[in-house]
Amino acid sequence: MGGAVVDTGDSGVKAPDGGWGWAVLFGCFIITGFSYAFPKAVSVFFKELIREFGVGYSDTAWISSILLAMLYGSGPICSILVNRFGCRPVMMVGGLFASLGMVMASFATNIIHIYLGTGVITGLGLALNFQPSLIMLNRYFSEKRPLANGLAAAGSPVALCCLSPLGQVLQYEYGWRGGFLILGGILLNCCACGALMRPLKAPKKTSEVDEKKESKPKPKLLDFTVFKDRGFLIYTVAAAIMVLGLFVPPVFVVSYAKELGNEDTKSALLLTILGFIDIFARPTCGIIAGLKWVRPRCVYLFSFAMIFNGTTDIIGSMAKDYPSLVVFCIFFGVSYGMVGALQFEVLMAIVGTEKFSSAIGLVLLVEAIAVLVGPPGAGRLLDATNNYMFVFLLAGCEVVLSALVLAICNMLFIKRKPQQPDPPAKMEMAITETEMEELNKAPKDNQDNGGGENGKKQAIEHEVMTKSDDKKVEEPESIGVDSIEVENASKKVTEPNGVVVEPESSL
Repeated sequence: MGGAVVDTGDSGVKAPDGGWGWAVLFGCFIITGFSYAFPKAVSVFFKELIREFGVGYSDTAWISSILLAMLYGSGPICSILVNRFGCRPVMMVGGLFASLGMVMASFATNIIHIYLGTGVITGLGLALNFQPSLIMLNRYFSEKRPLANGLAAAGSPVALCCLSPLGQVLQYEYGWRGGFLILGGILLNCCACGALMRPLKAPKKTSEVDEKKESKPKPKLLDFTVFKDRGFLIYTVAAAIMVLGLFVPPVFVVSYAKELGNEDTKSALLLTILGFIDIFARPTCGIIAGLKWVRPRCVYLFSFAMIFNGTTDIIGSMAKDYPSLVVFCIFFGVSYGMVGALQFEVLMAIVGTEKFSSAIGLVLLVEAIAVLVGPPGAGRLLDATNNYMFVFLLAGCEVVLSALVLAICNMLFIKRKPQQPDPPAKMEMAITETEMEELNKAPKDNQDNGGGENGKKQAIEHEVMTKSDDKKVEEPESIGVDSIEVENASKKVTEPNGVVVEPESSL
């Protein structure tokens, strides 16, 4: 968590940081847009569904809730399927499920059929696309990964700005049944995006490397060892707390504006402003997170983004007129975009490529519980107090708390990885090892050539001293001395006149 992980992928292939990766990024952009914007886009049909089936607004609201619950809660299932079959086939099957659910819902005769079609089947299909697309993005980008995550995350506000007006047009022209059928056809584009997820191929290696690779155990379908990583545990707890309040303001800001006496169209314009700012905030934050002096500290940038978001909620709770709500939406759009661009980048930096497929599934499962608790809990608070100020205050405090948990626990419990030795130090180590090899070979040669022992020993010692002088070592203790050299130096030497001389006594 203290620094970015340089990923090479499961197959040992280094991330290309470009090339076909840009096609993968485009597919991830589309999938992210569908996944996050589709539950909100379906809400434009709620009035027609209420009139058709004679249900209340709370009954139709369950459609979006079930869809989001499937998107987040099926994370472990997606992880198992990706680890078993790969990203491309899982995404293409998911695209078929997403389309099939909307087509089935268009023939519904009661609200339960829409729960099953749009909520469960389409939600599962979007989940089978969303998670694998992030995994492939992580494998194709390493150095440019923060920028790639920011650009992919921008698909959410772009799709929201497009799908919501499109849904209104389809409802006006074809009714809710025709609109569901056409949206189902549009979701088939998920299959095309899945086809873009070409797996990376490892280069041809020697037979010895291939044998070692084949001997490695097969990867687990769901790797629970990520829970041994303190950084992952801290991130999961912080993310769960954050999700409790992160999605509350966009849900209630329009109703808040109406409560202040503004028109429906004027109130709905607030979400458009928020989404427009969000479009530019996410790529910009990705560029900032990719800077050399920022990327090793991206977890703290993520904490700052959450504090920014929570503080905006707390200050926005004091808004009393429309202009103040516009200012709130501008700042909330910036902070919301920063959080959206960084949340998966930080997770990738913590666990790396190999465990990311399992880690994201487990994190999304925990977030699914928070998603189902957060907005409904805020709604109950609103019913009890009839005051939007308390709703925004609670949301802001939850997001700020998550930021403090992430930042403080990271400083207290996570140690930074030791830095790699500098190239000069590596060269010095290499020279020392070479000297050791020469000194180790010296005794063997001396045994074969008995009379020339002193001459070779002196030559080797002279060579070592010459190399040491070239390196300009200040402290004599830094010169490596081998145990064999000490043993040879302590041997008694017989001079030509027959006198035995000990080297130590002659010094």
